[in-house]
Amino acid sequence: MTTEKLFSERQHFKQIWLWVLLISINALFIYGLVRQVFLEQTFGDKPMSNRLLILLTSGALLLTLLFVFLRLDTVIQKDGVYYRFLPFQLTYKKISWDRISKSFVRQYNPIAEYGGWGIRIGIFGKGKAFNVSGNKGLQLVYDDGKKILLGTQRPEEIEQVLKQLGRLTNDN
Repeated sequence: MTTEKLFSERQHFKQIWLWVLLISINALFIYGLVRQVFLEQTFGDKPMSNRLLILLTSGALLLTLLFVFLRLDTVIQKDGVYYRFLPFQLTYKKISWDRISKSFVRQYNPIAEYGGWGIRIGIFGKGKAFNVSGNKGLQLVYDDGKKILLGTQRPEEIEQVLKQLGRLTNDN
């Protein structure tokens, strides 16, 4: 990225239900681990082996740690749109304006159109989506008809930048 940033957004997974679920799962596994491994009292009617309990507790903790570090970064510049979904994409992917035929902000249904949040592939020609929460996104349509949607929590600001650049298309 060499030109001035006209728009920059960093998003994390902040859904309360997700964090309650992850913390509850971790708490349950840690409780079971402490009870069975350290206090030597069985955990449950049919307890698993200590090794398996340690492995599953570690997996739950690693999954939670992954969600701590997951984030979507979106940058709009005069030469194009840049995005990355850390930790899966360490460098920004650039979409040059000359490859984009349409760009607009739209409301979408994350579950019905893309099967949820994250790095998603939509069904029925919806294209790819990169999102972490909410239901608004920057829809980009390539010259060849392929689509990509970048979720945003700041749709009005993106629309303003697209207007400023002369790149806002109302053909949604």
